[in-house]
Amino acid sequence: MSENKDAVLMNQNVAPEQFDWDSFESGLDAEARKEKSDLEEIYKGSLSDLEDNDVLVGKVVRLTDKEAIVDINFKSEGVISLNEFRYNQGLQVGDEVEVMVDRREDKTGQLQLSHKKARTLKAWDKVNELHESGEIVNGFVKSRTKGGMIVDVHGIEAFLPGSQIDVKPIKDYDQFVGKTMEFKVVKINPEFKNVVVSHKALIEADIEGQKREIIAQLEKGQVLEGTVKNITSYGVFIDLGGVDGLIHITDLSWSRVNHPSEILEDGQTVKVVILDFDDEKTRIQLGMKQLEAHPWDALSADLKVGDKVKGKVVVLADYGAFVEIAPGVEGLIHVSEMSWSTHLRSAGDFVKVGDEVEAEVLTLDREDRKISLGIKQLSKDPWENIEAKYPVGSQHVGTVRNFTNFGVFVELEEGIDGLIYISDLSWTKKIKHPGEFCNVGDKLDVVVLELDTAARRLSLGHKQLQENPWDKFETKYAEGTVQNGTATDVFDKGAQVQFEDAEVEAFCPSRLLEKEDGSKIKKGETADFKVIEFNKEFKRVVVSHTGTFRDEERRNAKEAAAKPAATSGEEKTTLGDIDALAELKKKMEGGN
Repeated sequence: MSENKDAVLMNQNVAPEQFDWDSFESGLDAEARKEKSDLEEIYKGSLSDLEDNDVLVGKVVRLTDKEAIVDINFKSEGVISLNEFRYNQGLQVGDEVEVMVDRREDKTGQLQLSHKKARTLKAWDKVNELHESGEIVNGFVKSRTKGGMIVDVHGIEAFLPGSQIDVKPIKDYDQFVGKTMEFKVVKINPEFKNVVVSHKALIEADIEGQKREIIAQLEKGQVLEGTVKNITSYGVFIDLGGVDGLIHITDLSWSRVNHPSEILEDGQTVKVVILDFDDEKTRIQLGMKQLEAHPWDALSADLKVGDKVKGKVVVLADYGAFVEIAPGVEGLIHVSEMSWSTHLRSAGDFVKVGDEVEAEVLTLDREDRKISLGIKQLSKDPWENIEAKYPVGSQHVGTVRNFTNFGVFVELEEGIDGLIYISDLSWTKKIKHPGEFCNVGDKLDVVVLELDTAARRLSLGHKQLQENPWDKFETKYAEGTVQNGTATDVFDKGAQVQFEDAEVEAFCPSRLLEKEDGSKIKKGETADFKVIEFNKEFKRVVVSHTGTFRDEERRNAKEAAAKPAATSGEEKTTLGDIDALAELKKKMEGGN
């Protein structure tokens, strides 16, 4: 009131138009008002105009149990919950922090700030920069989630997929929780505020760099150290420090290997030699056995053809067996060298894998490192003194082993086989295939017909053990004789006829099957047949049923035609008689 009173006193002798209303209302004279105005301008200049969501830098001036008091150079200090600084456990008074104005005044008049929002806003700008530049960023692994991890990157929760943690599959994700690691921002979705980071990309980038460096230095014959990365049935992949190479199963050891796991195991460190690689050096062929001396170099220099050796069967095939006679040195025993028998069999009939065998060296090539062996050579050759055991004309009992279209192979003993030609099986039966006469495994009586020792060939016969019936057939079935027979088969060209004694089969042409009544003999029908051809050499008999009655007709016609002309005292031949004879002759000539 005293200030207003002084202002009234100052204006009491002043004309109304000159009355100083500012002094009256403010209670300050002009000088005091100017001083106040100057102070306000200074104060305004020292404070920023605050807008909601503005991001500022403030200083921590005090810490309480739950809050941080931050000065942002405003008329009042702001308050931030310490929960927003959980990532920064070392927050101290005097630290500068980024804040965002959340509310300029709450109900108590207190300025409300947010460090988390300011950090998030700034982080989004930073994360986008990192995504565009590909720069590496540190992130804090907060927790594990389905399919991966949650990583704090500049205040933003980013997703780290399990497949992007490492180049190797990870079984235990929990081991990474609470760690700070390096990451690369690989994907951003602004709409959903999603960020995906990768640690694997950094490892791959390092590996790629190491790979290029290693590849540039690779040379054939170079010896390197690597780690077994993967074992397959065909070989082993070796990690050479970011570059993979393959040791084929055949290059693991000089000895035969059934599976690479017999030699190496995962994670094992081994020395390898570079055998070859492609132009880009992306396919690298490695070897292990090449670092050791070749087993053939250690093979005894005294070993020669004809020597006896012992070994173990390591591989079995239909055509033979491979026998290891020394570590890494194998010889082949062909199936033909396992037995003196000439009919083919599988090697598995004689030996099996793991068998210890003795054999004779048949060939030895040290330059090409090849050796062939034989087992049968250790037993006596059955063809020795063959002429004494199986002279021509001697009779024996053999076993039918197999057929061909032209005959039967009969085994007389192990290693001695003879051939019976199909024509030497039977005197009388017409055999198209040996299977019609006998079966494999049958016992068969044979006689030795020919013997060729040099060619190891034995010709046998079976029918020769019996008398040739065609000698007596020559008389019994002479041309012109009539035999009773049965048509066992009838076809377009004729019929097969079996005589009563069942020893001979004859052939009757179709036109000669006609009976007296004009019909033809059918299958299974029995009738008389006339032999019109007999060939002992080719064992062929041709017959005719028609001939059994046409011959009689022909004879009657000839007799009638041969009668002398009637004498004057005899009855003259009539014109009708002549016509009847002519008709009979025509019928006979047309039928045969």
